[in-house]
Amino acid sequence: MGSESSILGGTSKNGLITMQTIPQRRAEHSNHWSTRIRSVSSKKFALPDQQERSRMGYWTMVVFSFLYYFRPGDIIPGIAPLHLAKVAAFFAIFALLLGANRLHSRKLPGEVKIILALFVWLAITIPFASWRGGSFAVVFIEFARIVIVVVTLVLTVTRFVELRRLILMQALGVSLMTFAALIVNNRMQGRLAGMGDGLLSNPNDLAMNIALNWPICLAFLLTGRGVIKKMFWATTMLVMIYALMATYSRGGFLALAVAILICLWDFGIRGRRAYLLGIAVLGLAGMLVVAPGNYVKRLETLFGKFQEGDYDRGSAEARKELLEKSLVITATHPVFGIGPGNFPSYTGLWRVTHNTYTQLSSECGIPALLLFFLLLRRAFLNLFYLRKMPRAPDKQEMHLYVSALSASFVAYLVGAFFSSSAYELFPYYMVIYTTLLYRLGFPEQGREAKPVLNPPVEVRQQAYSAI
Repeated sequence: MGSESSILGGTSKNGLITMQTIPQRRAEHSNHWSTRIRSVSSKKFALPDQQERSRMGYWTMVVFSFLYYFRPGDIIPGIAPLHLAKVAAFFAIFALLLGANRLHSRKLPGEVKIILALFVWLAITIPFASWRGGSFAVVFIEFARIVIVVVTLVLTVTRFVELRRLILMQALGVSLMTFAALIVNNRMQGRLAGMGDGLLSNPNDLAMNIALNWPICLAFLLTGRGVIKKMFWATTMLVMIYALMATYSRGGFLALAVAILICLWDFGIRGRRAYLLGIAVLGLAGMLVVAPGNYVKRLETLFGKFQEGDYDRGSAEARKELLEKSLVITATHPVFGIGPGNFPSYTGLWRVTHNTYTQLSSECGIPALLLFFLLLRRAFLNLFYLRKMPRAPDKQEMHLYVSALSASFVAYLVGAFFSSSAYELFPYYMVIYTTLLYRLGFPEQGREAKPVLNPPVEVRQQAYSAI
């Protein structure tokens, strides 16, 4: 045979005969297989691209949201040692890391910036706190979780179907916990309470979250397809009303009453669903029939009428005392407060303020309260412009969720007078829902392109167009 430098013939792409030496053919053969090996290795071991990481971050937030509202460890025996709450917190941090690749290409909305500013202010108040260790834990564990979640949501949610799925996880979580509370019939001084020691364990917290999620369940009822889905949400709404009455929560009652009135106006009158008004009348009659014993007496305490069997047990007077003390502390510590989470220990009463607004002003100072008001204002403006959005056929479902969140938002404003939720996640969830809805409702307008006080002409013309 020939030597190593012998000539071999080959056919090129254009059909011409080419002449190659054996070393050339061997070099091409080696390069071909090394290229294939590198290609297979890169496909097998390469990190996911930016879009895939964002999707992973989104689904991680879906899991976290469900675990935040629905706590399996409080219901299913034997899984409490798994510490699913800590696992959920890890999910949140993991989701933020997955979604961080979009930070350089997406500006943070004003609502997130306000939350970040509030976090910074809370950290500043720690050196002035009456108990620095407790305040440090509140800021860098409880409130830091809020920052992680809201930043991750705005980085990973890009479509309406994704936002709808997150809201669904919230509604399902609260619904299932409500069912579980009624089945177990866990009572706290005669009042229905949730299970475990989580978000919905206290009767007032359970009632508050029922009031906030009832309008969302109504939106899923109206948009649901199929008899089974509609029956589920209708049953859930009825069970929620009964469960709220069983908690004997006065603040929850007021919050739900406001939410139902807004829903009747938006969905029934403004949305031309007259049948909802008839259902509401029948529902009111049914409530009077199935209401727990002495429930009317409990509501009469709202007007200062106290009598035996009203389940008050001095709570109205205690709430009044807590309000007065929180206002006094606000007046004497107006700038930095007494430290996040320190009201129970500072007063020696070992009770929270039962008022979100005075909780912030007394523990974190008036600047923190002003930031919180500014955050609520931004959320309100988001809903205001979305409600004025033209009712195009492709935006009908979005309008329903805007109306539901509007009712939930107003219910929270009322319920916040009776609960301490400044460091809880659920109010900030609602705020970010309005942010995401606005971004999806006006995709052509940058969120920061519309100033809060003086929106651009384009947005204003679109928002106030005929409905």
